[in-house]
Amino acid sequence: MTNSDRAPLRISLNPGPPTPRLHGAWWPRSRDLQAECADLIDNFPSTAGRPARLLFSRPDWDAQPDRPSTRRIRARRGIVKVGSFPEDDTHVMTVVLSSRERLDLLVIPSGTDTATARILMAKATDGRNVRSAADLLASATTRGADEGAEPAESTWENEGGTRRQVSAPGPGHDDQGQPRDMGRDGDDI
Repeated sequence: MTNSDRAPLRISLNPGPPTPRLHGAWWPRSRDLQAECADLIDNFPSTAGRPARLLFSRPDWDAQPDRPSTRRIRARRGIVKVGSFPEDDTHVMTVVLSSRERLDLLVIPSGTDTATARILMAKATDGRNVRSAADLLASATTRGADEGAEPAESTWENEGGTRRQVSAPGPGHDDQGQPRDMGRDGDDI
């Protein structure tokens, strides 16, 4: 597939002042570092600037450390240097623009479902966001796993148990909820 055959770039940039953590989100279509970064470089919104260098988080990509694609990307706009840190697991693509401005983008895994990716893009560009890219991804993964799980109480009932309402005993009842003998003025006898 050539760059001209590709679908539009799935990117969302914060239109206002940058958040403390992220400037936007990018949802690549695969884990191919060369193809996706070339697409990012060639189709990056011109209103934001021109990418001059990229720094990537290695776990997000199927890239061999000694391959040329981990040092430079060939795009229609030309060759762009790329780099990474060996232990980087931030899930961020840092785009250094020709103006020297740095934009940190959350990298949404290519296999993420559309609804979750849209939520992540919205959160990453929300001016109130203070969470890291890794935290946003972890919360989306947890949320998705929790949505399909049954509540603990229904699991217990399905296994033959019962759900018992536990409340503090009211006046006139002992600790087990049994009625107590009360005097005329409501005091225990």
